[in-house]
Amino acid sequence: MRGLLLHGFGVDAKPQKKQGAGFGHAKVGGYNVWLRGYNPLIATLSTPLCAPVIAATRLRAGNAASARGAAWQVAEAIRTARACGASGLIVVRMDSAFYAKAVIWACRRNQARFSVTARMDTKIHAACEGIDEAAWVDIKYPQAIWDEDEQRWISDAQIAETTYTAFEGTRWQVTARLIARRVKRLTPQAHPGQGELFDQYRYHAVFTDSPFVLVQAESQHRGHAVIEQVNADLIDGPLAHLPSGRFAANGAWLTCAAIAHNLTRAAGHLAGTRYGTARAATIRTRLINVAARLAHRARIIHLHLPEHWPWQQAWNNLFAAVHAPPA
Repeated sequence: MRGLLLHGFGVDAKPQKKQGAGFGHAKVGGYNVWLRGYNPLIATLSTPLCAPVIAATRLRAGNAASARGAAWQVAEAIRTARACGASGLIVVRMDSAFYAKAVIWACRRNQARFSVTARMDTKIHAACEGIDEAAWVDIKYPQAIWDEDEQRWISDAQIAETTYTAFEGTRWQVTARLIARRVKRLTPQAHPGQGELFDQYRYHAVFTDSPFVLVQAESQHRGHAVIEQVNADLIDGPLAHLPSGRFAANGAWLTCAAIAHNLTRAAGHLAGTRYGTARAATIRTRLINVAARLAHRARIIHLHLPEHWPWQQAWNNLFAAVHAPPA
């Protein structure tokens, strides 16, 4: 099991008289805004071979903190992963909103590893700057260039690691790896040809007890951004507008949305490899919302599908898998 992803996001709530709807922080077009709505908490399971499926959901009020209820949901998602047959290593990947002692200890109590983005406070920043200059390693980053002579990536980003103790001085303190990524802080206003007296960096830190080597552990943590695809599929589909004015009914709707998402993912895998990572909207358009008609002849139901249909083979694969004779 590559990762268990935990993420909270906001969804719009209309009309505004819905129970539990409140103003919560969100980013729209790169700007920080306050939107009135709900705050779902989603935990997903992913492997190197498939797109994420939803393991646990929780609907919270729109003004709820991101980490509220996260420890309970992490434990539930880990148990779900084990029940699904995940007998190997489970790494719980989270963003900085879940950098909390209760969440990290929930991972440890359930025999899972954690990988959480650390908040860049003064202590974390000092730990990053205290790493020896020789310890920084270039990584493949957007717009990186491969140097054939030196057999390495020439990139603006570098990573290194050190040992760090979080929540120090409390009974919750945890000592683990602090993986830092630094990127040069560029000044667009500088005049051409005006060099820097010294390099300045922006730091991004990951607190983790992952057993993987430095480059692999850092890359796997950045891969937790795949959760945004699940969020987009849900917002583009069943969570476009939660249908009821009752909070409990909307919580049930969120559960049904998760079930529908998982069934759609399963249909995509059965249809063919190209649909294993396709958008849920693509799977619905090509495999589910099919223009066809039923006909009865000789006590047999016949399904008439469109002629010259470009996705016929994928639909046939799905139909044969679902309606296969019992073993």
